[in-house]
Amino acid sequence: MAGTEAFSRVKIDAQLRDAGWDVSDGRSVRFEVTLEGGSRADYVLANRHGHSMAVVEAKRASVNPVEAEGQALRYAQALGVPFIFLANGEEVWFWEHDKEAHPHKVATFFAQEDLERRIASYTIRADPLTIPIDKRIVERRYQLDCINKLCEELNHGRRKMLVEMATGTGKTRTAAALIKRLFEANRITRVLFLVDRITLAKQTEDAFAEHLKDYPAYVLRAGRRFQDEKRITITTLQSMINTYRGYSAGYFDLVISDECHRSIYGKWSGVLKHFDGAQIGLTATPCVIPPDVIDNLPDDDDKGFIRDTLRFFEVDKPTYRYTLKEAIGEGYLVPYQIYRALTVKTAATGGFPVKRDELDWSAMDEKTRAEFEELFGDKDEITVDPAALERLFTIPERNRAIVREYREVIEKGYAGRDDVKRYPQDGKAIVFAVNKRHAETLAHMFDQEFAHKKPLPEVRYADFVVSGLGQEDTLDGATKISRFKKEAFPQIIVSVNMLDTGFDCPEVVNLVMARFTKSAIMYQQMRGRGTRKADHIKKTGFTMFDFVGVADFHQDDEAGEGGFVIPPKPPEEPKKPRSLLVLDVHDRIDPTTRGWVTIDADGNEIRTEVGEARALELGMRFEAWLLDQERLSADQERLLNMIGEQIKANATSWESFELHHLVNPPFSFRGGLDRAIRVFGGRERLEDVLGSLNAVVFAQTEARGESTIVPNPAAN
Repeated sequence: MAGTEAFSRVKIDAQLRDAGWDVSDGRSVRFEVTLEGGSRADYVLANRHGHSMAVVEAKRASVNPVEAEGQALRYAQALGVPFIFLANGEEVWFWEHDKEAHPHKVATFFAQEDLERRIASYTIRADPLTIPIDKRIVERRYQLDCINKLCEELNHGRRKMLVEMATGTGKTRTAAALIKRLFEANRITRVLFLVDRITLAKQTEDAFAEHLKDYPAYVLRAGRRFQDEKRITITTLQSMINTYRGYSAGYFDLVISDECHRSIYGKWSGVLKHFDGAQIGLTATPCVIPPDVIDNLPDDDDKGFIRDTLRFFEVDKPTYRYTLKEAIGEGYLVPYQIYRALTVKTAATGGFPVKRDELDWSAMDEKTRAEFEELFGDKDEITVDPAALERLFTIPERNRAIVREYREVIEKGYAGRDDVKRYPQDGKAIVFAVNKRHAETLAHMFDQEFAHKKPLPEVRYADFVVSGLGQEDTLDGATKISRFKKEAFPQIIVSVNMLDTGFDCPEVVNLVMARFTKSAIMYQQMRGRGTRKADHIKKTGFTMFDFVGVADFHQDDEAGEGGFVIPPKPPEEPKKPRSLLVLDVHDRIDPTTRGWVTIDADGNEIRTEVGEARALELGMRFEAWLLDQERLSADQERLLNMIGEQIKANATSWESFELHHLVNPPFSFRGGLDRAIRVFGGRERLEDVLGSLNAVVFAQTEARGESTIVPNPAAN
């Protein structure tokens, strides 16, 4: 029975219901439709007025659905419909037969409304290359070239494209102009625009409101539903992860991801793969890297980002590139200079010694004393990796030296080896710090050092913002950032994970690197905060103050991206590194905090912020686990998705998912435990699957100082 076409149709009926189709009204879904010549179409999907839109050809599970494409094409042509679905109860394939040479696999059947929108645009579709690009949005040569290239690729039938465009060259405006052109050509009906953080979502919404007035956009927050009346949905991966499975694969027909975390192209790519739309990735990160170079990158996240990105978009190089060097050369971005100055401790490439009698043991609490006693053991000296600075070790004099050096060079300039004295422009500056304690320390020191430039003592010349540390996030970060951009003070803002990417303030003329990173991607993003032009302040370039050796590490020099280095002294010969004691201990926030659970009048839990965060984390863990599962049947995947929804709904009360949960609603409405055992082919197999799920989703790894998944709090 399980191998018959009739059994497949039972599953197909369920899949249609999952997509919102009414299979029993006799109008929306018609069965065994007799065509001219006596042949019969298995299913015909119609709009709300009963007009045919698509043919569904059903095959038994053992048959590849694509083998029925010829038969389905004859039925579609006889009915005069443009769309075909091929299904066997396990897979669904979609084919716009007069626009595509081959069908392609989709995650679900399209909902009736989604199919209606597509067929409406299908009848009035135009070649986007014949639609003028709105020069009020973009007018630069490279932006126009990029839009035309993407439209050419769409005309060729390509569904995945990757754009590399240097930070500050107008990726968002380019995307807006492309979206408008495609809307006007009736090539798209809804757009999903994914960003890395929710603050960037608001920034994008403002840009779209200015440039795309006829196509309303909104920001989707975590836990909310899509606003069907809007044309553009702007959101983050974290906000989508617990929402997207409730919508059909046809909901969006264009998906743009802008500088998203690498996981969106790897571990959590299900968000992108779910929707059957053209996929366009926007990045400022160079991806044209030979395989042997990728293997030797010092940062694992960089390797993963480049590999996963190229693999997802199925390219070996970006569809369109516009580099930082080109942008500086053509005058669209400003050049930069690097001032390098390392303290003695920071420059100790082989590590620096710390003697027992150098520490003030009397000032330590009992826990700190015990930690240092363990580190020293029976030795009088330990060797410290400079990377440990500001994590476990902090050297106040090092931070003061950095602040004083910055003021000295700003006010008096510096003559390099060529005897040319150069003066950085005095103005807005971003300082990149290691953690909140470091940021707060540097902000106070900068404020004191430049106290003479403040109009009043209570005005902050320097301030700090922090993101990514849970409860230590800066609560009024958005206000501080807005004040930094729009007001005279603060002049300096110290950032931890807040302004590294996506932050746009053209008036920034100085960057201070007080945080080291092995990631070339992160380094380029940080450097990009200074590249934007600001003619109103006569900005001709910016200066990057490198106090941690990060520019040398990434070989950033004149031959690379167009800046020039001003070292205060000839570089020393690199020392051979020796075994180091790395004191790199991160503080973590324990998510298992206690709280009251409030119930509303309908018996539903009113989640606290902690509850929402817990549901988000479990949802992301479940998504990552599900995408790792191989060879799942359609029934198994449907059951697991129900389990995932229940896990999120009970996030604050469940510590695992057990067999007994399957005897309760909503599972009891669909056969309960007995059906789950049948779906997985036996109780033992079901227990194995749930054991694997619990090990990943409910893993309590935070107590060991690590986390299976650490969502970016700034993204929620």
